[in-house]
Amino acid sequence: MAEGTGDRWALILGVSSGFGAAAAVALAGEGFHIAGVHLDRRRTMAGAEEVADAIRRRGREALFFNVNAADPARRSEVIGALEKMPGGIRLMLHSLAFGTLRPFLAEDPALCIRQADLNMTLDVMAHSLVYWTQELRSAGLLSRGAQVYAMTSAGAHRVWPTYGAVSAAKAALEAHVRQLAVELAAAGIAVNALQAGVTDTPAARRIPGSDAMFAAARSANPGGRLTEPGDVASILVALSRSESAWMTGNVLRIDGGEDLV
Repeated sequence: MAEGTGDRWALILGVSSGFGAAAAVALAGEGFHIAGVHLDRRRTMAGAEEVADAIRRRGREALFFNVNAADPARRSEVIGALEKMPGGIRLMLHSLAFGTLRPFLAEDPALCIRQADLNMTLDVMAHSLVYWTQELRSAGLLSRGAQVYAMTSAGAHRVWPTYGAVSAAKAALEAHVRQLAVELAAAGIAVNALQAGVTDTPAARRIPGSDAMFAAARSANPGGRLTEPGDVASILVALSRSESAWMTGNVLRIDGGEDLV
């Protein structure tokens, strides 16, 4: 555990699997207490419990909320609970992966994406970053030296069948990161996006054709393998050690050079 960490808290949105889970455990090892938001039913709750146990084994607190992170009422409840914790939120990771995977066009109109699908995907995977940042800032939980990160992907600027709504959400997320970075610069709060390479996560496995996507990425990646959640977690830990807000508004690639080829 890092020395002098005190009562630092990290807030992980999407804590029970994938990037969020790996980041939570790694940050706990760095001395952060972890507040986590996840949405799991009975059959998937074991994952969240395993992450919480791993955090506690590292001597840190795990305060988890099994709620819909895009629900305004539930968001306010979580932030109300966090206001009681000392130290504020020193780092937030937005790693919500819940959206529709319908094509925009199909021979059967019933299979096409609907307005509600598109709106939901953008709201959960992009716009919620703005709302969480607004409310945390309003509650006094984000102060000078805090860091905000959002998980994006090359899908923000590349096309994959049925990925259109998520691609739009990732592009919007990156735009939100830039806007928040500028508006929070004077407050000394950094906001950046982390662009992971193709990673075998539960969310990625829901993408139709994911096995082919994994194979293509593994073959093309200069590093000869897929990105792993631990790759992102280790970079996040390294970034958390700085309190400088001078690196802000960026899309930071963590992909072994995958997006360059």
